[in-house]
Amino acid sequence: MFVVVAVALIMSTLDGTIVATALPALKNGLDTSVTLAGWTITAYSLGLVLTLSLAGQLCQRYGPRRVFIGSVVAFTAASLCCGLVGNIFLLIGLRFIQAAGGAGFTPAATSIVVTHFGSARDKAVGLFGSFFTTGAMVGPILGGVIVASWSWRGVFLVNVPLGVALVPLVLHFVPRDAARSHGPGASLDLHGVLLLGVGLLSGMIALTLLGDTPGGWLWPFLGSAVVAVAGIGWFLLHVERTADPLIAPRLIHGRGFGAVNLVNIVYGGAGIGLVALVPLYATTRYDVGALGSGLLLAAEGAAAIVFSSVGAVMLRRTGYRIPLYAAAVLTGAGALAVAFVPPGVSPYGWLAGATALMGLGLGWSSPASRNAGLQLVPNLAAPLAALRSTGMQVGSIAAVSIATAVIAHAADPGTTQALVYAAYAALLVLVGIPIVSRIPDHRGSW
Repeated sequence: MFVVVAVALIMSTLDGTIVATALPALKNGLDTSVTLAGWTITAYSLGLVLTLSLAGQLCQRYGPRRVFIGSVVAFTAASLCCGLVGNIFLLIGLRFIQAAGGAGFTPAATSIVVTHFGSARDKAVGLFGSFFTTGAMVGPILGGVIVASWSWRGVFLVNVPLGVALVPLVLHFVPRDAARSHGPGASLDLHGVLLLGVGLLSGMIALTLLGDTPGGWLWPFLGSAVVAVAGIGWFLLHVERTADPLIAPRLIHGRGFGAVNLVNIVYGGAGIGLVALVPLYATTRYDVGALGSGLLLAAEGAAAIVFSSVGAVMLRRTGYRIPLYAAAVLTGAGALAVAFVPPGVSPYGWLAGATALMGLGLGWSSPASRNAGLQLVPNLAAPLAALRSTGMQVGSIAAVSIATAVIAHAADPGTTQALVYAAYAALLVLVGIPIVSRIPDHRGSW
């Protein structure tokens, strides 16, 4: 059962990064622009952000096994269509559908593990972080190999045999869902989906435009930002007044949950986003080549995989706060080291070590941040996992957009990006540590 859900999680995460190395071939193959080709990545992120919470509610309503199977079928069918398509606009739309299908993997897998793994569920959920990191790290490498030996279409078609094999494996190894009752008249919160979608989509547009605000994009940016604030605000009011909301209000800002959500945004999402910009920093400030700068992420990914696994094993002894406190210090120290390379030291070697230190901190925080909320409400594992993934996506998008906007308007981009990493280190210590102190601690299984 664990292998089945792990394969699905890796497949979904891998597809968020595998397309990056195929963009030049995709651009030439579909005779399109770099901007439109890049939207195949943006559409995937957008699809995840807008549909994760709906997938969590569907798990609660129809059962995680059904949603998991439906996600596998939808993701596989969309992958097949992506590999056969001949139009860039249709491909962008299909990438959104592919992400919407894959959005069900995380909440459904989390709910399946929490329901069926008994006293081992804390360790199993804790190991999820290593799968996400593995998929994100392997994606660009596998994409390069597929494009070089086959075609850009292969980065999508590679999912098809995996998806076809997963369906019978899920049917065989994952027990049927328990009977569920939601009372007469209960329905999906489509109003909440609309409000949250408008708020998040407008926020993403505003962040995307942030780098261009001094020019003609100022008013579109401000307009998008206002709509985002209004949409999210209206959504928060809506869930307070609805009997069966898309996301239960206490999961957003209730005692303990608000702190967990902020940790997921600040530690996980923002940290991952800023690590992704390290190759840009290495190239801009130290003239490191494309291959060398890309390998810096391999150092971070390897450290994150190892220490997320170690953190999962040690979690019952450490509880949640100790790993998160340590993660704030380690990730902050790594970000500070990225910002300030001592004179006389090899910049590349120093950056590799500093990036690995950030990966160590991010990996160690993953099992604790996943379990901290789940142990409070195991029966709401699916919507809580969806909320966590949404927060991380939003945190990553916000961090990358703000950082690139600041860098774009700087006279010295390299030095300015160094200051961005220094500011993030200060944020983790001054804001992150106080947030952790408000997370309910727990030792042992739950």
